Amino acid sequence: MRTFDIPEAYRSPVIGKVKALRKVADPRKRDLSPTVLDFGTVRFVLPRHFGFCFGVENAIEIAYKAVAENPGKRLWLLSQMIHNPEVNADLESQGIGFLMDTEGGVITPFEALSADDVVIVPAFGTTLELESKLEAIGVDIQRYNTTCPFVEKVWKRAAQLGDKDYTVIIHGKPKHEETRATFSHSSAHAKSLVVKNMEEAEVLAGFIRGDRDWSEFDAHFGGRTSDGFEAPRDLERFGVVNQTTMLASDTQAIADHLKQALEQRDEGSADRFANTRDTLCYATLDNQTATTGAIEAAGEQADFAVVVGGYNSSNTSHLVELCEEVMPTWFVRGADEFAEDGSLGHFDLHDATRKETGSWWPEETKAEGVTTVLLTSGASCPDSAVDRVLQKILERAGGGRAVDDVLNQFEQEQANLGAS
Repeated sequence: MRTFDIPEAYRSPVIGKVKALRKVADPRKRDLSPTVLDFGTVRFVLPRHFGFCFGVENAIEIAYKAVAENPGKRLWLLSQMIHNPEVNADLESQGIGFLMDTEGGVITPFEALSADDVVIVPAFGTTLELESKLEAIGVDIQRYNTTCPFVEKVWKRAAQLGDKDYTVIIHGKPKHEETRATFSHSSAHAKSLVVKNMEEAEVLAGFIRGDRDWSEFDAHFGGRTSDGFEAPRDLERFGVVNQTTMLASDTQAIADHLKQALEQRDEGSADRFANTRDTLCYATLDNQTATTGAIEAAGEQADFAVVVGGYNSSNTSHLVELCEEVMPTWFVRGADEFAEDGSLGHFDLHDATRKETGSWWPEETKAEGVTTVLLTSGASCPDSAVDRVLQKILERAGGGRAVDDVLNQFEQEQANLGAS
């Protein structure tokens, strides 16, 4: 597995050491059980996989390389590098400006650019339309293109589907940068349609089965289809690809549901549905699977979960959803949300607002005297940010064992596993 050159500030003495020790004891990642760190007053349950993924580390390495290689030049990010405020703020402190916000709103007009400027394409990729605009100015957008390889894999699969006259159905959030980019690239090769979730997939399945009148199609999916899209003609043959940060299980469930609708309408239609399971991002899937495993392992002993990441991070929000199904869950962007007065700032996914809560710490623990916390983070969150959150929770609990003692014990346990 390739390693990346990322700033030391993003590494951590606690989480980084835990991950390194797990990797030595289990290099092939066969053991998906979570890590348990017992500090006496707090017991942390850490999923086997969390934090920076391959695509994010690749993007960060390229971005800082752009800074180092271009002294004196103007550097721009097309939009946020990844959905993490700490990373984006640090890049901005390096002198990088932003051309757009996450929804495509203009911050710096393209007219202000020159061919000498350096533009970094974020990990989400970008649309063909924006690529053309930058190329017309004379900007080299490939030199520092940080588009995640797994996003590009989805684009290539969409092109293959289009070449075989399949329509591409994209499971993603319509306004998300990655979905906009995937839709653009897919539409260049195939008729394309964006479906946000299973509820919308069920509506689409109703049309495919014949339960709904096609005259109502635009009322549900208008503005979500490629130019010249015609229903029902363009839903005779299709495959489903995804925004890679969505829950992989949701994408597969949507694909299975739409395939079933096609079969219910017309027996013998198997050749009109393309199997695209291979486009699911393994890193996102690993994080989601590991989080589910940690939830199961923590079981009824868990008092609450803390998920660390940017509030506009799609993959992080899905980890929050998984945890919320089982236990109280706090979605925090970082240690700065732990206030001196004991309150906690956090993001509520259900009404999409940041809130402050004073009563987040349990009055009674499920295990006498010990608070059990499931702690994880999104794929765009540095381990150093998780470290700082862990320290804040230890401060809130008070007492307990020293961090070095706990890590030394864990190191011995992993050495024993490696020797067995």
